Amino acid sequence: MILASQLQAEDAVIRDIVDAGDYYLKVVKKGQTMRILDIEGNQAADTLFYNANDISERYSAIDTVREQGNVYLTAGSVLMTNDCNPLLKIVADTCGRHDTLGGACATESNTVRYELEKKCMHACRDSWLLAIAENEELGMDKSDITHNINFFMNVPITSEGGLSFADGISGAGKYVELEAMMDTIVLISNCPQLNNPCNAYNPTPVEVLVWDQAQSN
Repeated sequence: MILASQLQAEDAVIRDIVDAGDYYLKVVKKGQTMRILDIEGNQAADTLFYNANDISERYSAIDTVREQGNVYLTAGSVLMTNDCNPLLKIVADTCGRHDTLGGACATESNTVRYELEKKCMHACRDSWLLAIAENEELGMDKSDITHNINFFMNVPITSEGGLSFADGISGAGKYVELEAMMDTIVLISNCPQLNNPCNAYNPTPVEVLVWDQAQSN
């Protein structure tokens, strides 16, 4: 569902540019609203979410799909945790839908999907592993990398029940906004993928903006 935001960029308390292939790691406080902005269009932002006060509670694709009865995410979708608690709610979306089934690229999947020489290409899982290695205070390890959302990514479900990677449906300046229902660790890998259409074969930056509760009401 397309739903534009009333928030103004100049009122954001945080504005960060995340280069293609880089990661973004910050806490969004309960009541704050976060916008992920697709600056140039057709860029995928692979994102993990955790309860900032208990990282064993984190975004669950299974619980989210079951509770909302839809495999795609858009305005109105409530992201659920593995304890079936509301984590974030999508409050605005100018893209239309986002993938929660396709998973993230990794050196292993690059090898399987494409060819052996692609193994050493940078991948989203590498970005997340680097993030947790450089932020030891979080107490996370690779076992904490679980379900993710691929914002702006187009992964149609085939008639046989499989997944396919298709040209993106996003465009320059499109965004998704999420209101935090609890203090939430946000870990984004701005996807560097060159082997499928998720980035139009040309990875580009995204912008992350955050507004305080008073500004988002």
